Amino acid sequence: MPELVFFSGTMDCGKSTLALQIEHNRSARGLRGVILTRDDRAGEGKLSSRLGLVTDAVETTEDIDIYAYLVDLLSRGGRCDYVIADEAQFFTPGQIDQLARVVDDLGVDVFAFGITTDFRTKLFPGSQRLVELADRIEVLQVEALCWCGARATHNARTVGGVMVVEGAQVVVGDVDVDTDADGLDTPVGYEVVCRRHHRRRMTAASARAAALSPDVLPVDTARTGDRDPVIGPRARI
Repeated sequence: MPELVFFSGTMDCGKSTLALQIEHNRSARGLRGVILTRDDRAGEGKLSSRLGLVTDAVETTEDIDIYAYLVDLLSRGGRCDYVIADEAQFFTPGQIDQLARVVDDLGVDVFAFGITTDFRTKLFPGSQRLVELADRIEVLQVEALCWCGARATHNARTVGGVMVVEGAQVVVGDVDVDTDADGLDTPVGYEVVCRRHHRRRMTAASARAAALSPDVLPVDTARTGDRDPVIGPRARI
């Protein structure tokens, strides 16, 4: 039976690489698919991986009806054995409904790839709708790592090197790459971190700065008394 499958994970966990691998495997068996994407790092109408792989895709702007697009393709004698939808978190909830209809009414497998939550730890509308409708949800097993070595579970946005949790939900950028956001002079970058360090607003850069600070672990002597915050109670002589 055809399925709507949602492959989810943080940035830098190999979603686009897997999408390209699925496209390669199926096209090598003589199948023909349609690749959809939006706001890819490589530019309009591209599906790219950080490994350097790239292929052409249909840029899925908000005004595109995906179901109508595929029906028109098929009615003109085109072929579509599967659909790959990358950066699906940027799709509208209505477009996710259209993907589900492609599966149910046209009998075509749909493989959607996307980030579940944004830099504020809030669900993207497209991802939320995928969670609600998908036949299967696959969390990618290639684990991105926080700077501390723990499994990265959250996406962080930095502005001028400082983590922020407010602002527009969508600002196109890349992991560890500073970009110019909407013409602003302040550089915007992204980083994957664990939940603990997202809560503490602590990126790799701020951790390095703290390590170089003479006050790495400030101590409140009124509260800690004779307890050293690193080695525990001080030995009494």
